[in-house]
Amino acid sequence: MILVTGAAGFIGANLVHALSKRKPFSVFAVDNMSRPDKFLNIVDAELADYADKEDFLVRLKAGEFDGKFSAVLHQGACSNTMETDGVYMMKNNYDYTIALFEFCRREGIAFIYASSAAVYGGGTVFKEERAHERPLNVYGYSKFLFDQYLRRHWQQHGMDSGSQVVGLRYFNVYGPLEGHKGTMASVPFHQYHQFLKDGKVKLFGANDGYAAGNQMRDFVYIDDVVKVNLFFLDNPDKRGVFNLGTGRAQPFNDLAVATVNALANDGGAPLTLEQIVDRGLLEYIPFPDKLKGKYQSFTQADIGALREAGYTEPFTDVANGVAQYMRYLKS
Repeated sequence: MILVTGAAGFIGANLVHALSKRKPFSVFAVDNMSRPDKFLNIVDAELADYADKEDFLVRLKAGEFDGKFSAVLHQGACSNTMETDGVYMMKNNYDYTIALFEFCRREGIAFIYASSAAVYGGGTVFKEERAHERPLNVYGYSKFLFDQYLRRHWQQHGMDSGSQVVGLRYFNVYGPLEGHKGTMASVPFHQYHQFLKDGKVKLFGANDGYAAGNQMRDFVYIDDVVKVNLFFLDNPDKRGVFNLGTGRAQPFNDLAVATVNALANDGGAPLTLEQIVDRGLLEYIPFPDKLKGKYQSFTQADIGALREAGYTEPFTDVANGVAQYMRYLKS
């Protein structure tokens, strides 16, 4: 049986569905259901069992789950980059991850966990090396600190000692089953609802030396994230901390173009960015003061280590990923 934490969340739920399709009733799901609408994300999956996160941790420490799992996919975390309660963030992200890692180490089972591109902060090099890591917020720090905990463990015991451990530094993930995230949902999700409501989409204006909508991120479609997780699950000899992005930065304007063409074009020739702006289908709004100094204006995963580990599948670009996502949302 495979344990998935954050099982009703965005990435967790997509993993649960993929694993459930492989083998029904093979997943033990853990999550915090204080927002009960999250159950909709996994209502169609065939689960073996479920536990509330806090109850699960008590039972884990009591030894109730010893010998029960073959692997742990740890997706549970507070992912709100604007969270200001550092005590909560560290307990929920850092302490929780350590508890699961130590459990997997004792059990001799695979541990695949969610790290984040937020560990790189405002840098311009996104390679899995300490020299490039300087988080801008406590969320990024909570992820960075466990990566450091793992590095210290490997220094003391060797990377090849014990069972598989893989950290995946997610870049900007978007796709189905993220609606519960509210303000932290992806830009394509918000643009879909903006267009339905106002007949136009919105992006941040100029900031940090970037023209309006030209801030660039590495946007990765959820299906690719699932594939990479399953690749490591299926290859227990692979271990390490890896970037999980496309290796290709694209401007937010590309998201707007893809969204508008999917929702407003009615099958005609694709509209250009200039045409979309001229027709009032895209509005640039002032960059929020609260995000200044805490915002990554550029990210682009160096995926050399991931490729060296043997993952060869192509990644979905923004035009195709957003179009696929819009079809899902419309359905």
